Amino acid sequence: MTRNSEIRPDLDEGIDRKVLSQLRNRFLTLNSGRLARALEGLSNRQQTVLNLLPLFFHVNHPLLPGYVSGSTPAGVSQYEPSSLALAEAQRLTRSFSYKARRGNARNPIHGLFLMGSLGTFAQAEESDMDVWVCHDSELNADEAAELHKKCQALEVWAASQGAEAHFFLIDLQRFAAGERDTQLSSDNCGSTQHYLLLDEFYRTAIWLAGRTPMWWLVPSYEEQRYAEYTHTLLSKRFIRDDEVLDLGHMALIPPGEFLGAGLWQLFKGIESPYKSVLKLLLTEVYASEHPKVRCLSLRFKKAVFANRVDLDELDPYMVVYRRIEEYLIQRGELERLELVRRSLYLKVNKKLTGTSRLRNTSWQRQLLERLTREWGWDERQLLLLDSRSQWKVRQVAHERRALVNELNYSYRFLTQLARQQNVASSANARDLNILGRRLYAAFERKAGKVEFINPGIAPDLAEDTLTLVQSPNKREPGKTQWALYNGSLGAHEWIDFSPIKRSRELLELLTWCHRNNVIDTTTRLALHPGSSDLSEFELFNLLGALQQQIPVPLQVVSEERVLSPAVPSEILLLVNVGIDPLSHHRDLNILMTTERTDSLSYAGVRENLVLTLDQITLNSWNEILVSRYDGAHALLDCLSELLSNLPEGAAQPVVSVRCFCHNRAPAIAQRVEELVATAQLLHASRLNHRYLIQVQQQYHVLEMVPTQPVTHVVINSLSGLFEYLGEELPRYSPLHLDPHALSDHDLALILPHGQPECIQVFYRVNENEADLYALDEHNALWHQRLPFHDELSLLQPLQRFFQALVYRRTGMLPVGDTTAVAFLETLYYQVLPSGAGRARRIEPRSAPTAASKPFYDVQAIVEQASPGQVSVTLYCDNNEFSELEHGDQLFSVVARQILERRTEPERYRCYITDLDLSGLLDDTRGQTILYLRYKAQLEKSLNDAMAQA
Repeated sequence: MTRNSEIRPDLDEGIDRKVLSQLRNRFLTLNSGRLARALEGLSNRQQTVLNLLPLFFHVNHPLLPGYVSGSTPAGVSQYEPSSLALAEAQRLTRSFSYKARRGNARNPIHGLFLMGSLGTFAQAEESDMDVWVCHDSELNADEAAELHKKCQALEVWAASQGAEAHFFLIDLQRFAAGERDTQLSSDNCGSTQHYLLLDEFYRTAIWLAGRTPMWWLVPSYEEQRYAEYTHTLLSKRFIRDDEVLDLGHMALIPPGEFLGAGLWQLFKGIESPYKSVLKLLLTEVYASEHPKVRCLSLRFKKAVFANRVDLDELDPYMVVYRRIEEYLIQRGELERLELVRRSLYLKVNKKLTGTSRLRNTSWQRQLLERLTREWGWDERQLLLLDSRSQWKVRQVAHERRALVNELNYSYRFLTQLARQQNVASSANARDLNILGRRLYAAFERKAGKVEFINPGIAPDLAEDTLTLVQSPNKREPGKTQWALYNGSLGAHEWIDFSPIKRSRELLELLTWCHRNNVIDTTTRLALHPGSSDLSEFELFNLLGALQQQIPVPLQVVSEERVLSPAVPSEILLLVNVGIDPLSHHRDLNILMTTERTDSLSYAGVRENLVLTLDQITLNSWNEILVSRYDGAHALLDCLSELLSNLPEGAAQPVVSVRCFCHNRAPAIAQRVEELVATAQLLHASRLNHRYLIQVQQQYHVLEMVPTQPVTHVVINSLSGLFEYLGEELPRYSPLHLDPHALSDHDLALILPHGQPECIQVFYRVNENEADLYALDEHNALWHQRLPFHDELSLLQPLQRFFQALVYRRTGMLPVGDTTAVAFLETLYYQVLPSGAGRARRIEPRSAPTAASKPFYDVQAIVEQASPGQVSVTLYCDNNEFSELEHGDQLFSVVARQILERRTEPERYRCYITDLDLSGLLDDTRGQTILYLRYKAQLEKSLNDAMAQA
């Protein structure tokens, strides 16, 4: 068997110790080449760190870095330090002298291996050292803790030398059994990928010291008989036990590992897609071959056995690329292959254009040149990729499409894999759900959502100079649009250029610029405001408000938040963007002075100064959404939608209001902020609140029914407001009055007095008339204007009516249940001062006492006669008068009956003292407002008839 021939050991035919030694030397030769490449890319101090690590684990010297205590496990199997390592150690500590360990000394460190990108095609200056410290499984808990402390101390020392190092303790027996406590690299998702991690170890790890892997000596065609093969090697003493360490075989990769690896890489790919593309595609390749996976570690081993030990072609990244290339060419997916090639080129990050190409001819650059020639890339393609640090919006947006397509494809592939291989455990289902939501939040387009175009594609999209233009929208006559252009363009120059971005509304465009960092603090902006009132001052402040309220980059969203529905977390309201609400006064050069300063009803003409609102919302999934509200009801539409989207029982979002328009901006912002804060408090109380706001001469009510969207009711007149407030309600509904609403009316004092479980009567006297108001048990309002003689005659009929109502309701209850009596407690108040002036206060009054003269009892029974029709029966002194008998003359007949019984010549009002509506209520008790409404209608008909008699 010649040195260069393929080695094919056969267990059945016998194994030659020389062949095994030759095999081991082939792996070690390849390992030496990789280690040399790793050292070549390191600084002198970093090289020292790597060279000294085996010595520091081999000896336990108090003057050397990493020393913890005399009991810290030390000793690396099969290791003797080189003269170079000893010389470097003595340069660190002159008093150090090495004493060889005794032959029977325990060596608990079985092997040291370097993982990661060091020594590979993708090694860079910032590459860190991931070192596996494979130790004896017999270390007790205290010894393992000591060794862990030593690793931590060595990490600190390495950092002082300019090297980022991470050490991972590997219990060999537990690892081979698929058990471990921690992640085993800084780029690994944990314990769910045992075999894929082992696959990566076998094809990428660089041996530093200690025993060599037994796996090296097992031919790939014997992988299925790994245990039998290795047992024979040891039992027949072809190799010694202290020469090898055993991490396990690669005979079979469970399909669940493909799902776990794909999920992890896809999660990372949302933020850094280029870094994940290669590993995602490799996972796809493996999964597509299951159950006969030709994993790369076995291909790697097969190549070494065949003596095809080309350092370039066996480079870990080249091996991955070649396998993906085979797969995609076979499938005819050349666009995906081009994306993989771009990802590899950018990962290697060795520019093939410019002056650096001539200064540096490293093996990585030479290999990259060979690859790009193989791919047929021209100078233009190379220049484009080499200028990635200068990529701006257009190139990034183009590249984003390819990357997002790949990530979405991978998600669909993983979802299908979970179904086909029946590996959708509860943990995987949860992870798939989380990833689906993360992908949706990061890349899904929807109305109002600000698109994020730079997920790790280019380092900086900020432009030095931009031009912002408002112009007519040619596609929508009468509308305008905003556009952003590169450079500083004059008033007529921008027409000849293509904009970076167009939007219907300014804030949509500015928020997009802020989210993608197209505009930063150094960007100079030229402004052409068109027909808007936007000034440079306002534009500067708008950008500042966005930067303050939604600082970027955004924080990573936790799994808990992703698993819950997206809810607002930050809200910024910008009022009157690009609009001066008093522009007509400015144009006429009028300076207004007024005592009426309410921004919703300003000055004598009661102008509404809140004309538009732009709402920017950052939600719990890191989505940024922009909504615009304009038109007659902009403010209330905005409030109702904002409240409807607030989370129930969770932390409420911070709502900030800003206004930078030309006139009264601080007052406008403060007014809107107060309204929003009050509405939020009412909404959070979950008490069926109504919020009454007056804008100009209109009244607006926000109805906040728990668990339902907030509705907005528009009322155009005071009479319409009385009608609305008098409607029946299914339950008690508190009514909150904005302090500026109804400021000249009695209701401004009365409505805030509403209380549940009682009836409240308010009256105000104005010479020979009185206004009578009642708030019932559900807070519905009843109003009647009556002639005024004295308080007793005004209130006593109402008191008798309520007493009769209580009597009737009590009679409908089961025996012993008197809850209705307490429910209908009646409270009386007087609105003062009397007269026609503005009401100032409300004072409680006692219920009216019994009258000195008897009242004439008039009882009414109202019942349904036919659909939509009611019939009325009246009783006077127990005499019945019905519509069946008297028809439309009923009220005239009753009026004559009453007048005949009166002895006084004065014609005073007649009141209904008792009312039965049981025929209309279907066994329900009925709300008091309904009784009061029928009472008023019947009394009007009766008193009109009395006036005509």
